[in-house]
Order: sequence, then C-alpha cells, then structure tokens
Amino acid sequence: MNEQEKDIAEADWTPLQASKRLNVSTTTLRRYEQLELIPEVPRKGLNRRVYREAHIRAFEALRALLKGCSVQIAYDVMKRIRSGDNVGAFWLINEQQAAVQEEKRRVKEMMQLLAQADFSRYNGRRISEHMTIRDVAEMAGVKASAIRHWEAEGLISPARDLQSGYRIFGARELRRIVVISSLRRTVYFIENMKKLLEDLDTHNLTAVEKSFRIALEKLDRRLELQYRGIAAVVNYAEMLEKERHETS
Repeated sequence: MNEQEKDIAEADWTPLQASKRLNVSTTTLRRYEQLELIPEVPRKGLNRRVYREAHIRAFEALRALLKGCSVQIAYDVMKRIRSGDNVGAFWLINEQQAAVQEEKRRVKEMMQLLAQADFSRYNGRRISEHMTIRDVAEMAGVKASAIRHWEAEGLISPARDLQSGYRIFGARELRRIVVISSLRRTVYFIENMKKLLEDLDTHNLTAVEKSFRIALEKLDRRLELQYRGIAAVVNYAEMLEKERHETS
C-alpha cells in the first residue's frame, strides 16, 4: 500500500476534502449519491456525510469511466457494481470496447472506399441517382430518422421528386451519409463535418484522409481511456467486495 492509499484507508473524508481530491464540486458528489452511483454514504454528527475508501474509489472509477464511455453506460456500470453485479458491469464495458472496434473497422473501410475512383456499388448494391430514403438507409446501415436529422443540420441536401415531393438520393448524398455515419462520433462539431464533406465533394482527398486519420487517433485514445476506466472499476469493485466481506 503506497502512502496515498494509506492516507485514504486511515481517514474519513468530508465532502469538501473529497471534492478537492477529485477536482469536482461537492454538488457533483451529491448528485452521484442521489443517482445511487456510489455506495450508501454514512452520516456522523449533525448528519454530516462521511466518505470512506470505497466511496473515493467509486468516485474515481466513475470519473475514469466518463472519459471513455457514454454517460449512460458509465452510470449503468456503477449501479451494477453497487448492487453486486460485477460481471454484468464488466460486460457493459466490453460492449463499449466492441463498439470502438467496430467504429475503427468502419472508418478504415471508408478510407478504402474513398480511395476508389468507382463508386457505382456499395454493400453489394448498385447505386443509382434515384434512390429513396429507405434505399440509402439500408445501404448505409443507418436509420431514416438519422438521415432526416442530418438533412436538417445541412449536412446533406437530397433533391425532391417534383410530383410526389419525396426525397431522391444519388451517389453524392449516399457517399456523404456513409461518411457522416462513420465519423459522427469522432468529428464532434457540425462545422468540422461540413468542411470535411466539402473536401469530399471537391475531391480534396488529402484533407479527407487527414480527417480520417484524426478519427482513428481519437478512437485509439478512447480505447486507452476505456482501459484506464476498467482498471479504476476493478479497483473499486475489489474494495467494495472486501468491505462487504468484512461487514458480513
């Protein structure tokens, strides 16, 4: 046990002390408590909260998880650990890692696709200039509602059939939809995505490739952060199990 761990083990922590250690506000710590993301917090004189080692490790685990996982997954993991469902919590994190791997595969696939001069087929289907929203949704593997959302944000601009008013998609819009769906989690800002799509339209492949390289780097970084989150969660789960065993 190093000196830092010894300090934690030998002392109670007030909310203010814990907030300084974790570099978050006491309000944030209370919110985590209200959401039941940490073990139940005991009270001492004048009903004051007292955090123990397991609480500190819980906070550290949650903060670490939030850097590499979605908020919902991080919260679900913490609730499962609190309830004793460690295996279920670890499977949730595993799913997040699988999602990162799938994102990376898709980004690499798009890089190869964009390097090809011929874009007459995609996912085994021939591309035409008169595809419906259902056609492109199926080909790109996204929901039609997502396509409508991207249109509302100005990322795509399909034509309209003069008689029916239905959207009509061609190769340009399909290519944009595939790129957006591949990079929407790594290219965070709309203006950045719009610039990328403009580079795609003008065949500025150097700039496009750079965007994809940055996306891959971000995915590598997210994976690294997820592993750090796992280490913190395991540390917390083991401490919680130890406390439960000692009090049983």
